[in-house]
Amino acid sequence: MDKEKPKIYSETHSEILELRVFVYGTLKPGGRYHQPCCGDALTAAIPAVVKGELYDFARRGYPAMTAGDDWVKGYLLIFEQSAEICAEVLRRLDRLEGYRAERSEAENEYLRCWVEISTPDHQPLGQSWVYVMRREQVLLQGGCYLADGVWPNSENISG
Repeated sequence: MDKEKPKIYSETHSEILELRVFVYGTLKPGGRYHQPCCGDALTAAIPAVVKGELYDFARRGYPAMTAGDDWVKGYLLIFEQSAEICAEVLRRLDRLEGYRAERSEAENEYLRCWVEISTPDHQPLGQSWVYVMRREQVLLQGGCYLADGVWPNSENISG
């Protein structure tokens, strides 16, 4: 996973940009934070996969992804909007995920990384942002490994 950040802001704020974010938990379509964080800014939600490992925090009601060689299943969210709107969406997502660029990795709950993304049948879709947690943090917090790479799975669906 690459922590180098691509430029998403234009100098004029009138240019239409494409913000791409892979989501695998509460930000997926139908998830509890999808509408509040993505709202009407979302252009498309495409089923997708990325390399990593997925863990469940059942008592907290959300998952975490770490680096790994498995496939995590989720959605590529695409926002084709002005730089201002893309920046606001990214600020909302960063706030939800406990990420601030100026903090160290250890001080952030999640890290925002730039990764390769694919369709579910492994055709390349380019790159996108994804929020990942450090493996040490996942293990410290009692994360339960989800071998199928899907959240929620049959054991953690509630209501």
